[in-house]
Parts: sequence; C-alpha cells; structure tokens
Amino acid sequence: MGRLYVLYEHAAGYALFSVSEFEEVGMLLPQVEASVTDLSRFNAIVKLVSFTPFKSAITALESINAISEGLLPEDLKLFLDIALPPKVASNITLGTADPKLSASISEALSLKCDHTGAIPEILRGIRFHFARMVKGLTPQSTAVAQLGLGHSYSRAKVKFNVNRVDNMIIQSIALLDQLDKDVNTFSMRIREWYSYHFPELVKIVPEHYTYARVAQFIKNRKDLNADKMADLEEIVMDSAKAQAILDASKSSMGMDISPVDLINIEMFAGRVIALANYRKQLAEYLRSKMAGVAPNLATLIGDQVGARLIAHAGSLTNLAKYPASTVQILGAEKALFRALKTKGNTPKYGLLFHSTFIGRAGAKNKGRISRYLANKCSIASRIDCFTDVPSCIFGEKLRQQVEDRLKFYETGDVPKKNIEVMKEALAEAALAIEAEVNGNGEVEGEKKKKKKNKKRKTEEAGIVEEEVNGEENGVGKENGEKKKKKKKKSEAE
Repeated sequence: MGRLYVLYEHAAGYALFSVSEFEEVGMLLPQVEASVTDLSRFNAIVKLVSFTPFKSAITALESINAISEGLLPEDLKLFLDIALPPKVASNITLGTADPKLSASISEALSLKCDHTGAIPEILRGIRFHFARMVKGLTPQSTAVAQLGLGHSYSRAKVKFNVNRVDNMIIQSIALLDQLDKDVNTFSMRIREWYSYHFPELVKIVPEHYTYARVAQFIKNRKDLNADKMADLEEIVMDSAKAQAILDASKSSMGMDISPVDLINIEMFAGRVIALANYRKQLAEYLRSKMAGVAPNLATLIGDQVGARLIAHAGSLTNLAKYPASTVQILGAEKALFRALKTKGNTPKYGLLFHSTFIGRAGAKNKGRISRYLANKCSIASRIDCFTDVPSCIFGEKLRQQVEDRLKFYETGDVPKKNIEVMKEALAEAALAIEAEVNGNGEVEGEKKKKKKNKKRKTEEAGIVEEEVNGEENGVGKENGEKKKKKKKKSEAE
C-alpha cells in the first residue's frame, strides 16, 4: 500500500506531513471534511515529518515567486530529497496544492504527485492548525510572516518603469480639463467685477488671460496716464490697443471704486494669472510625459487628445487592447446607446473629433477619416504599450499616412500601402536603435555602405577614365589613318 505525503508551503518555510490510513482517507472524504477543524481528530490522520524555515525574507520571496510560476526552487528540491524516506518512488505519493508545481516535482524527482481528491481538504486542515502543529510557531508569528511576505510578493509582482507610468497622464489631463473650466469661470468673474469700474475694457481686450493682467496693472483707471503706456503695450502686445485703453479710461462710464475693493480685485486677478501660468506648465509636463509613455500616439494625434484617450480607456494597456472600432467612438458612449435604442444613426467619432484631421476633412469624408484615424491610433497605442525602446518614428509614419489619405480623398492620389510604410518605419527604428547602441552618431552599417559607395565610385571613375582614354586613342588612330589615305590619294592623282 502506498504512502501519502503532503507538501505545505508557508511564509515561514516548507513543511512535509505524512498522512496515515491513505486509502481510508480517500474513501471517507466527507468524514475528513468534518474533522478538519478538530485538532485532535486531525492529528490522528496527519503528522508533521519535517519543517525547514526560510533563512531570510529575500529567500522566502524568491521561493514564492518561483512556486507561483510553477517552477521548483532549489531549496525545495533539496528539502524534499532529505525529508522524504528513501523508498521506491512508486510507493510514495506527494500531495501538493498547485498542479504546475506537481508537474515540476514529478519531472525533477521522479515522484508521483497528486493535487486532487482528499488532498485539498488535508491542506485546508494543515493551514488551519499549522501554528499549533509546528513547535516554536505561534498564530501571531505566522500572521506576521504571512503579512510581510504578502507585501513583498505584491511589490515584486507590481513591477513598472517609473518613467513610463500612464497614471500620471490620466491625472494630468483630468487636472488640465478642470483648470480650463476654472480659469474660464474665474475670468468671467473678474470681468464682471472689474467692469463696474472700467466697463469699456471688455471690448478692447477680449482674451481672458490678457484681461486679468491688464486689470491687475491698471487698478484705478484714473491713475492711468501716458507714463504707463510702455508697460501697457508690453502686456497687450499692441500699441493701438494700449492707446485705445488709455483713451477709454479718460472717458469711461464706470463708477468710482474704493481702494479696498481694488485690492481685492487685484489679488483675485493675480490668482487667475497664476492659475493660467500653472496651466501652461501642466501642459508642458503632459507633453513630456506623453513623449516618454506614448510618443507615437502623441505624434499621431497630439498630446491632449492622446492623453484623453488613455484616460478614458483607464490605461495605455486597456487602450491597446481595444479594437479600432471602439477607439473610434471612445467618448461617445451615450450617443451610441441612444442611437442603438432609437435605431438611429450611430456616432462617427468621439474623442477623436478634437483631432485636427477631422476638422480638415470634408463633410462627406469625416466618417471615413475618423475610421482610418482610429485604425492608426490603435496601431500606435499597441506599439507604445509593448515596445521596449520608445520612439516616435512609427507615429510620424502613421501621421503621414493619414495626411496622404486626406489628399487621396481630395485629389485622388493613391497613397502607399500600409505594409510598405511599416517596413520603412521598422528599418528606420532599427537604424536608430543601432545608432544609440554604437553611440558614435553614425551607424556601422552606414559606414560600410559609404565605404562600398566610395569604392564603387572610384572603380567607376577608373572605368570611365579608361574609356575616355580609349576613345581618345581610337580617335587619334582614326585621324592618322584618314590623313594617310588622303596623302596616298593626292600622290596617285
């Protein structure tokens, strides 16, 4: 009769248990399930054979990583070699929790392994009573070991490149949209507030940012004079506008305002200006992040539209998984479901509408170019997501393809095939990577080509020179023969 051993991997170490009455255990599975929570009854069936603790937390992490991948760690192999009795392998069955680990152990140690039947219930009982079955362990110490290993394992699994984190792009574009709304709202507020004192300024300076700067600079309109014209021109960037502001301030219909109110308006204008400046800085930050995370997508449709697509999808990986038909209507879900419900026309574009390509296309071609652009966006996002070395070469080629497609709709010029363009992009990307690796600014392949071209040119030059010389010699011979013939002819006459 065969003997059953059960392997249990814990955060503290490896443990091997022997199971008595193996045949009866297999037959009486319901009774085993009932006796799992009772330690005295469970100890009659399952007994500890050997336990080896991990030497350090790093060893535990390496072992659990290997086991989760279905690999057999070297320390576990050594432990099983020592702990299992030296009997004929066919008489021993080793129970494990993971079928992949079972296959690895069977292959490495030629053992019969099993993970079905009563083994899951036995492992459940071991897990429940483990702290009391191993001497020196307590429920508190096992909980601490499990918690520490769990945190380490999670950190090791969540591996990411800090330079290519799309979470920052999602937060940046959300904040950028919020800032746009806030700056517009605050600008309208400062216009209303300052218009009590200087109502004519609204028509002269329609831009929000410039209006806030001018209001902060002028303060009380009665103090504005010709001495301040140079500074005012620098703000509005137009001498005619500055003169118009000065003229309007002299004959304004606005009411007088107290110094305290002016101070509050000035402070509020300063806050609006600071917010607008921060919005510019955030746009630059978003551009740099997109260049590192999704350069091809940013080159194809722009930083902000690409960032909105990533944010709407949830991550760059999710966007890469979407088909082109989903990317096309991303952001127009309400219109899509409304159209499906009412059996109307489905939307042609969602967030892609903000791209310049859609605006440049004709009315009848907007749907076509939207579908084509979504296709290229899908390709670009997949390249960005799964490439090791980010570059914008593919994005430039894809953008040129969309440009060519727009020309095709307008003039009928047939664009290049996609496979040809992708081959060109792959060749350029390979050259760029090779140039980076060499670090010389010149690729070795290009050097060889140049040498070959130079050699070929010298050979061709030599051949041409020979031909020229030959022709010259031939011409000289011909001229000499002609002279001789003429001389003979004249002598005969």
